[in-house]
Amino acid sequence: MWFKNLQLYRLTRPLELDDRLNEQLAACRFSPCSSQDIAKYGWVSPLTRREEGELVHVGDGNYLLCVRQEEKILPGGVIKEELDEKVQAIQLEQGRPVSRKEKQAMKEEIVTTLLPRAFSKSRFTYAYVSTKLQLVIVDASSAARADEVLGLLRKSIGSLPVAPLALATPAAITLTEWLKKGPPAPLELEDEAELKSLLEEGGVIRTKKQALSDNEVDTLLDNQRQVSKLALGYPELASFLLQDDLMIKRLKFADVLREENDDIDPTDKAARFDADFVLMTRTLEELLPRLIELLGGEADNLAEAV
Repeated sequence: MWFKNLQLYRLTRPLELDDRLNEQLAACRFSPCSSQDIAKYGWVSPLTRREEGELVHVGDGNYLLCVRQEEKILPGGVIKEELDEKVQAIQLEQGRPVSRKEKQAMKEEIVTTLLPRAFSKSRFTYAYVSTKLQLVIVDASSAARADEVLGLLRKSIGSLPVAPLALATPAAITLTEWLKKGPPAPLELEDEAELKSLLEEGGVIRTKKQALSDNEVDTLLDNQRQVSKLALGYPELASFLLQDDLMIKRLKFADVLREENDDIDPTDKAARFDADFVLMTRTLEELLPRLIELLGGEADNLAEAV
């Protein structure tokens, strides 16, 4: 139970969560695709990732949720091949062109025929509501995927007063200064950065596994570029790639931290899951406020999305 990406959303007013949350989520509980479904989306148990059981895992004032999306795999090439064969047959037999409307109808028929035989794949997205931090944190690699989770939660509980976390000073400005002069303690620079040009036709420079000298940094930044991504370390807690939109990617918690629960009976998966979740959330309760502070603090008057 360790998040790898963080999308951060500020609760613009306190969210009242209680024992009814599981019942509220149940209306959007996941159910597998039927023979004619192309996709299904809904809540599953965070512990088992199955549709049965409790849909909320509560630990140390945090509410953990999990969404499952199942999609049927229908390769576009297969559909196109069958459609081309049908179109060619009509042209040969009837000696006439096939209209766009006819092609669309045939394509829909092909999809309907193939769906029962299609393989399916699932993806799971975790999120949790932190009552201590007053944040909703989604483990997603894109804002669009996080928005899907927030949308389902909003649908389940009626409203969701959140807005993307925003800073008083644009993160790109601060990250650029950190690359020039080094970040404030306890943060440490790691060996990866992305720099974007401020010019309309400018490009992107990426450096990885390469420590930049002061002269190299000055040269890159003097060409009207700003840092859009910067790899950072927080000693004994975690390392991560921080983006200028405040998304945290490739979050890796320190080994010494992850090993703290190794004394738990390995056969008791529920106990280990709960302990890891509490340890992760307590770590983020230390790391995130400090990181936001070092970035210059949050902006005032967040626009609320309900």
